Amino acid sequence: MDKYIDLGYAKLDMERGKRRGFSESVFCECKTNEQLEGIFKSFKAAGENVIGTRASAEQFEYLKTRFTEIEYNKEGRVLTLVQNEIKKVGEVAICTGGTGDIPVAEEAAATAEFFGSNVKRYYDVGVAGIHRLFDKIDEIRGANVIVAVAGMEGALGGIIAGLVDIPVIAVPTSVGYGSSFNGLSALLTMLNSCAEGMTVVNIDNGFNAGYSANQINQGVSRGK
Repeated sequence: MDKYIDLGYAKLDMERGKRRGFSESVFCECKTNEQLEGIFKSFKAAGENVIGTRASAEQFEYLKTRFTEIEYNKEGRVLTLVQNEIKKVGEVAICTGGTGDIPVAEEAAATAEFFGSNVKRYYDVGVAGIHRLFDKIDEIRGANVIVAVAGMEGALGGIIAGLVDIPVIAVPTSVGYGSSFNGLSALLTMLNSCAEGMTVVNIDNGFNAGYSANQINQGVSRGK
């Protein structure tokens, strides 16, 4: 097989799985329906499972007429085309501060599941009602890695990291009023947290959080 497939508008990395353990992902935003069709068709012909992020409902409607097996996580805006069985291991816990953070959390969850992790969701456990988090903290501790998704002041990640002995990946979201600056306030809170063991990804980047969480979970599950 060629190292990459040149479609003109895209060069598909066919050896990423060999180098990194997981296949290339498709960022759907800003791509035309026809471009996505060509990309998904090429990966499918190569026998690959395919994941597409930031996909619109209109893109899904177009693609499902071409690929009957394609599925769409509407909240997370994630497309998946699975033709090889995905064996899931371990556990990733995904927590949100509020309901408004769920779209980013679902992107993380769908990504981690696609690449081979079991996922448990703990939504709306933010600091405004901290007892909701405390009610679930023992369950959350049972995971191999935690993704904490929060907007507003973004305190959830630091609080969780102070309560557990496993890695925490914090995801700031753009949810919040004007002085949250579209997620910048949450990002700075997370970056400046004094809680050890917390890693921070970019604003609204549920994909990278889910991907990284899966890498950690896979390593722990395999005893690396």
